[in-house]
Formats: sequence, C-alpha cells, structure tokens
Amino acid sequence: MTQYVYRFGGGVSEGGSGDKNLLGGKGANLAEMASIGLPVPPGFTISTEMCTRYYDEGEQFPDELKQQVADGIAHVEKVTGKIFGDASDPLLVSVRSGARVSMPGMMDTVLNLGLNDETVQGLAAISEDPRFAWDSYRRFIQMYCDVVLGLDHGAFEEALEIAKEDKGIYLDTEMTAEDWQALVASYKAIAEKELGRPFPQDPQDQLWGAIGAVFGSWQAERAKVYRRINDIPGDWGTAVNVQAMVFGNMGETSATGVAFTRDPATGEHAYYGEWLINAQGEDVVAGIRTPQYLTKAARERANAKPASMEEGMPETFAELAKVFDLLEAHYRDMQDIEFTVERGTLWMLQTRSGKRTAKAALKIAVDMAAEGLISEEEAVLRVDPAALDQLLHPTLDPEAERDVIAKGLPASPGAASGIVVFDADTAEKRAEQGADVILVRVETSPEDIHGMHAAKGILTARGGMTSHAAVVARGMGRPCVSGAGSVAIDAKEKVFRVAGREVREGDIVTLDGATGEIMAGEVATVQPELAGDFGQLMVWADKSRRLKVRTNAETPADCRTAREFGAEGIGLCRTEHMFFDAARITAVRQMILATDEAGRREALAKLLPEQRADFKQIFEIMAGLPVTIRLLDPPLHEFLPHEDSEFEEVAKAADVSVDTLKRRVNELHEFNPMLGHRGCRLGITYPEIYEIQARAIFEAALLVTEETGAAPFPEVMVPLVGTRRELELMKAVIDAAAAAVFAEQGKSVDYHVGTMIELPRAALRAGQIAEVGEFFSFGTNDLTQTTLGVSRDDAGRFLTQYVDKGIYPRDPFVSIDIEGVGELIRIAAERGRATRPDIKLGICGEHGGDPASIAFCEEVGLDYVSASPYRVPIARLAAAQAALRK
Repeated sequence: MTQYVYRFGGGVSEGGSGDKNLLGGKGANLAEMASIGLPVPPGFTISTEMCTRYYDEGEQFPDELKQQVADGIAHVEKVTGKIFGDASDPLLVSVRSGARVSMPGMMDTVLNLGLNDETVQGLAAISEDPRFAWDSYRRFIQMYCDVVLGLDHGAFEEALEIAKEDKGIYLDTEMTAEDWQALVASYKAIAEKELGRPFPQDPQDQLWGAIGAVFGSWQAERAKVYRRINDIPGDWGTAVNVQAMVFGNMGETSATGVAFTRDPATGEHAYYGEWLINAQGEDVVAGIRTPQYLTKAARERANAKPASMEEGMPETFAELAKVFDLLEAHYRDMQDIEFTVERGTLWMLQTRSGKRTAKAALKIAVDMAAEGLISEEEAVLRVDPAALDQLLHPTLDPEAERDVIAKGLPASPGAASGIVVFDADTAEKRAEQGADVILVRVETSPEDIHGMHAAKGILTARGGMTSHAAVVARGMGRPCVSGAGSVAIDAKEKVFRVAGREVREGDIVTLDGATGEIMAGEVATVQPELAGDFGQLMVWADKSRRLKVRTNAETPADCRTAREFGAEGIGLCRTEHMFFDAARITAVRQMILATDEAGRREALAKLLPEQRADFKQIFEIMAGLPVTIRLLDPPLHEFLPHEDSEFEEVAKAADVSVDTLKRRVNELHEFNPMLGHRGCRLGITYPEIYEIQARAIFEAALLVTEETGAAPFPEVMVPLVGTRRELELMKAVIDAAAAAVFAEQGKSVDYHVGTMIELPRAALRAGQIAEVGEFFSFGTNDLTQTTLGVSRDDAGRFLTQYVDKGIYPRDPFVSIDIEGVGELIRIAAERGRATRPDIKLGICGEHGGDPASIAFCEEVGLDYVSASPYRVPIARLAAAQAALRK
C-alpha cells in the first residue's frame, strides 16, 4: 500500500528537509525541526502524491488514505494526551497547505478544527478560560465557512463590528466570554441561512472538509496566477499538514509571531519580525491587529511605544533567538519562521527559506560566504538572476505616495516620470529641449525607434510582454508598461482616458515597469547601486560560467552600458535601427524609391559614411571584442510613410510626386511582410544593399585598427537564410566587398560570415549551411514564430490561456519552447558541428536574457548568449548557475 501520511513530533520524524517534493516545504521542514529536537507540535503530512491522485480520481479520497489519516490522528492523540472530538479535553488541529516551494498566501489554512458546541465547553473547562474557548470557536466558524464552505467572510466581519458597536468597544480583546458566545450563535445562524443546513458539528466531517479545501486551493485562481508568474508547474500539487493546535491567545503569557533571521528587505544580519500578545497567527499575517516589534532596537528605531518581545518576554525571546541561530546554521540560509508562545512555552510552527528583495538576496549570499556558512559557488546559486532586474534600473521610492490610475503588463523593469507625448517626433523634440517624456502609443513600430530612445518610459495600450515596445524597451533599458487595455488613447486629440480620468499631452505620469502600474503625477525614484555585493557576486559568477555573454546593441549608449555590465562582445547589432535615424531616413527612402540599380547605389553612397561612422563607434567601444552585425532585415515598406499626412512631406524630401510615392508603397505592400520580402531575400534582390553595408563594416574596422591598435573582429550575419545557396550568394557579395576594401587600403582584418538561424528549414539543413557559414546565431524570436506559426505581437491575446491549460509550460516567447524550438536548436547545433567542428554557436533572441533558456543553451553546449544591455548581468549569473548545476 502506498504511504500517503508521514508523521512528525513526539520523537517521530518520517521525513526531513530533503523530502520537499513529497512532503512540501512546510511538511519537510516540520519533520526536520522535529528531528533536531526543536519544540514542534505533533502532526502528520499528507503527501503531494495524494494531491495528484485526488485530482486524477475526480476529487475523491481513497479508502487507504482514510485509514492512514486515522492513524495520524492517533499519533497526535498519543503525544498530546488529548482525544480528537472528546467533549472533556478535545484535541484541536490546524489544517494547512504546503507546496514544495513557498507560495505565501496563495492557498488555504483552517485553525482550531475540532471545535463544536460540546468540545468548546470542554476547552473552556480544561483551559480555565471560557473567553479563550469561545474566541477560538468563533474564529474557527468564520475561517471554516470562508475556506471550506465558500461563504463570504464579510458577513461575519459585519456581525463582529455590530457586536462591538453595541458594546461600545473598539478592540477584539475587550470582548468577554459572553460576548464571544453570543457572536458564535450569530455566526452559526449566518452559516445556516446561507447554506440551508446547520454548521457541521462532527469533527471528522470538519477534518475531511478542510483537507479537501486545502487540496482544492491548489487550483484556486490566485494560486494558478502565482504559479504562472513564478514558473511553478501545475502538476506538483500541494501537501496537507495536520498539526496539534497550540494557542497564542490564552492570555498575557501567550503570544504569536512571524520572524526572519535577517532583514528580508536589506539583508542586514539582525533579527526581524513582529509579534502579538494574546493572539493567533492569522492576527499577525492578516493585519487584523497592529503587531509589535520583535526586538528592542527595531522598536527604538521606529520610535514605537508598545514593548518589543525582547523587552516584554525576555526569557522566551532569548530561547527564540537560540532557535533562530540554530535554524540558520542548520539550513545555511535566512529563515522565515512562525512561532507561538502558549502560556510561556515556545512552539515552532514553521520554518522556510525567507522571501527577500534582490538587494537583500545579494547581501545575504555574500555575507554568508564571508562568514563561511556557504561557499562562493553556493552564494552564486542563491540569487535569482531574474531578481537582479530590481537592481539594474531606477525603482520607485517605497516611501512615496502613489496615485495609481491604471495597470498594464510589466514589460520592461524600472521606473520613470515625465510628460505624456503621443508620437515619436514630439518625444524626440521635447527630450532635446530637456524634458523627461513618457511616450504613449496604442502600439509601437520600428518607425518609433527615435522617440522610444528619447523617452524615459513607454506606455502602450496593446501588445504583450514580447511586443515590439517591450523588446525594444528592454534593450534600451527603458521602463515599459504594455497591453494597458483599460487605457483609451486618442492620438489626434492628444489625450488618453482611463476610469473616468483624462490625461492630456504635457501632463505628468509615472510608470513602474516592474509592476505595470501607471500613476498620475511624479513619484520619486531611487537609483540603482551596482558596486559592493553586486560586484563581488559577479566576480564569483564569472569564475564558474562557461558560456560567454554578449549584448544586443547598436547605439553607442547601449554598447557602453552593456560593457559596464560585463558584456563580452555584441551578439546582435541591428543595422535597420540605424536607418530609421531622422538624418538618414530620406536617403533610405530615396534608395527604396529608385527604379534601377544606379539610383539605389546613388542613395546608398549617401548612407555609406553614416554606417561607417556607426560601426567605427561600436568597434571602439567593444575594443577588440567580437561584434556580430546583422545586415538589413526588415521589409522595405517599414521605412515608408503609412499615414496620408506624411506622404506630401516624404515625397518632397525624396523629390518624387505624391502619386509616385503612393504607387511605390502599394507595390511594396505585403499581406504577411514578416514572412515576405525581407532578410537575405532583400540581399538576393538588391545585392548592392548588402555590398555597401559590408564595405562600411570593413572600412570602419580598418580605421579603428589604425587608430587604436586593437583590431575589431567583425562577424557579418546574413538574416533569414533558409538554404545553403542563399548564404553562398550573400557570402560572395560580402567577401568581394572585403577584398575590395583590403586591396584599396593595403591591409586587412579577420572576419567571419555566418547566418541567423530563424527558420525551421535552416535548422534542419544546418549541415549544408555550415559548409558556407562560419557561425550560427539562433534568432529565437523569429524561430519561435516560424516554428509555432504564432505571431509574437498577437500571441498575448491567447497565450496566457495556453499556459493556464498546460498546452505550453510557460510563454514560449519568454522562455524557449524546449520540445519544439529547442529541438530545432539542438539539431542545428549537432549538424552544424558535424560539418564544421569549430563553428561558433550562440543565441541572440530575447531568450538570451531568460535564465531557463540560458540553462538550455548550457545543456546544448552553445558558445554564447546575447541579451539586451540591462540583462547582461542576469545572463552572466544565469550562465554561472547553469554551469554549476550541470
């Protein structure tokens, strides 16, 4: 028979900290604390395996579980000397959830279970405190009705407030035993009215109802959302912990509290927490009463009057402090602890690794390594790479007031305040005048790039976490809130409306890209600090990692930022972003509008010095590091006007008629341009475009070599290749340009020609393509689109449901789809290496900054990942962790 119930307490410990997958974090740690001699109320854990079976079998409990639970209750009865359901000295239990990773507040708990109209009398007699007994009973009824029976707790809160008003009192602690007894009658009447049956009196019925409710809460909407946000698989399930109750509400010698062994906000090595005299645990965590400080120092810093636990219960506090130190040394991590003091006796109810800010995580990891508690490698593994986003961008001052008017998706972290503008040109103009601007668009396009770069933050009404706005904003390090569907934007009137409020151009708003909040007015920000603990952890991380980390960047500012963050080259320089510059767009349009090669070459000749200057700056900043430059990729129509108001201005600048311009726009129109005339297909059709770009690259490389002595290493990347022949033709154009430049100047530089693998066919034919290409860079954004047949800009409308329903374990545009896209990468890597053993392999899509995707790249054996500048430290840490875990 499968064991589903595991006992702990009273000298028994059927599990330990290594059993979190089976017993959940709470159950495993309760068993562990019991095994090392800490005062843990006895109980038992129903395993996560039972949760899975419960759902597989239509939310039914098998007979063997019922017998094992009965044996578990017998164990608790034996240790406590109390009997479950006994009228004279009843055993009361708590029923609590416990997933294998902490999910604070997401699932359900029931306390004081086992009370009814008879056992409350026995509890009053044995405790010699009728007030405590009836208070516990009313708590149980309210909690059970809420958690198990699904009744609105508001009706019970209202009844309590009315009772206090009638008595002319304010605090719950002023209620007498008779008051609580009367309130219990009111609560039972409310329950019977709502349910159509009396409140359950049988403790066994209560117990199984609570167990079912805890299992049921695993699939509650809030739990599913939390799992989705934190990448927790839905098939893990939760354990259920049934434990003897101990009471912190038995008078002035009783108390309850929550504490951390270090400060979870700052990482300071000092006890941190709150406690309440004469209270139960939910009073602290639910904010029902205002808790007091745990330590004297914390109370004095806050200038608070109520005594701290250190002052009010000095002996018990000293005992608790010893437990804190023991647990931190035992688990070798900062602990989050729940405790209860019952008439002077300390009981430990929970310990777990405490949630902490990124700043605290860094300090705790570095400090513990310095203290010899953990190794440098363990310190590297302790910090969540994604949490570094909190440190790499300005954040809102936690003390500042916020007027939140709407919320969208947290698309790019950081915080910014500025005046609202509704178009890219205005953003650029106002920024040049010294204003901080927030660019507000229904959705952004490549044409908005100059305005996005000028803006301090970006807000869009449409688009998901991987929309154009989100991807570009992350690359620039700009905070971005996307997909704010409640925001109605009227660009013509230069206003957006939300919840009955109007925000006009020139009004100030604040964006929090970490939460998706949009606030009226200016909110103060705090600048990041990247030295100290951050720098030390990065040194340790770099010792451990194998994967190189490059950046996706093409502006000097982004390149410098990435270098400051430790980038080891550029993995993707998108040349089209240079073409959208206001000073160059006219020549680009002249090239597109030309009717023959001579006309195109005339226009391209104007762009050559501009491109050469761009590449020269990048090569100088990267100082001899590899720089992968993608030749022109997007369809040409993106460079032409789309609005009627723009046609006349563009036609005049290009010296053509409006009719000619419109005709050319119509000729270039494509029904699905992202699968149309773009990438290498442009080079095949108009090889002079790639020829001029290649010439600019090599001329810039020779200039930098001559001026600095540090020879750049250009890697010229041909986009959207699907066949060997395409790359062969384009490589011939690039090699010819290189040969011409080298002959003209009598010197040369080393370079590679390769391709971006972003089509399934390219991955499958990688062996043939590697005969020509010297490197592969996996463009995982487009490879995901072409593999799944899903547009990333439209996917936000339905991908959330796909993840919720388990079709994909996580958003494939955020983390690589290992089974599909990942398999193509694996195939391409193997076939490419079989043809060319020294081929260089990397990824340059947004996935290059995703820790889970980086772990996959380490597994496959790629040479580097490339991420947006502000995600370079995240990639460095994730790459180190992947290497250490491998």
